[in-house]
Amino acid sequence: MRVLVAYASKNGSTEEIARRIAEEFERKGLDVDCLEAGTIRHLDAYSAVVLGSAVYAKRWRRSARGFLRRHQRALSALPWWVFSSGPVGEPKPGDARADSWLEPPKTIARVERLGARTHVVFGGRVPVQPHNFVERAMVRNTPEEFADRRDWDEIKGWAADIAAQLVAGNGAAAASSPA
Repeated sequence: MRVLVAYASKNGSTEEIARRIAEEFERKGLDVDCLEAGTIRHLDAYSAVVLGSAVYAKRWRRSARGFLRRHQRALSALPWWVFSSGPVGEPKPGDARADSWLEPPKTIARVERLGARTHVVFGGRVPVQPHNFVERAMVRNTPEEFADRRDWDEIKGWAADIAAQLVAGNGAAAASSPA
């Protein structure tokens, strides 16, 4: 079974998450390609797909949105999963505005229509090398303890669960909750 882990990353954090997911799949005996979403032309060679994107200003990266558009027919016939990454900084419990970015509504609606098994949101990391005023302000204003909110155990567990479904179902529609 060959699995594609496609990602769209701006500063490398989402790519690092995708690579950890691919590593977990390989540990479970799956054949994996981990590629930037914009470089993928066909899904013919894959039995399953994981797609991940960084989220900025309530939007997925362009290459991830393009991946959904280009491959919608193939995705609807495959088992596939989705992750978003991005929340950084100090969590603010009960702040509805803080939660509102999590799922870009139009993109997630498309993900659901196309039949993704699940959609999860992983914490992100502030840019290591900020490129503009907004990124520099984010780095400057984020306390160090909240600069990297990726939970590697959570990511590994999610990947292990998907791998178990794929190995058990050998590519068939394994049971899982919808997005």
